[in-house]
Amino acid sequence: MPIIYRTGDVPTDAAIAVYRDSGLDHPVDDPKRIAAMYRHSDLIISAWEDDHLVGVARSITDRVYCCYLSDLAVLKAYQGKGIGKELIARTRAEAGEGCMLLLLSAPGAMTYYPAIGMEALSNAFTFQRKH
Repeated sequence: MPIIYRTGDVPTDAAIAVYRDSGLDHPVDDPKRIAAMYRHSDLIISAWEDDHLVGVARSITDRVYCCYLSDLAVLKAYQGKGIGKELIARTRAEAGEGCMLLLLSAPGAMTYYPAIGMEALSNAFTFQRKH
């Protein structure tokens, strides 16, 4: 079956299933927090095979200057098929050419992003979340 890409919210339980399988470190045992994360996001692009969520890109953006790609997660069985790259491409297209796209990489994905053409930065700072 072909992968279909959609823009808009995804069901909380489906997002949690993708996070769990992909290994993304998210509060998967707190569905209310996951639902709030999606409710407060500006841009969500998802990848589906039939009615099965296989990947998601969740961003916060003003669509003119900055887009923070907060989550990029693809089910393990679907990784390596270009779905993550396509989710990023569609995020960039939706955010607009004038937007910088920024993300924080999961430790296991540090080599993925340069391989698809993203530039590593050394000028970022953070206050880590408490929980």
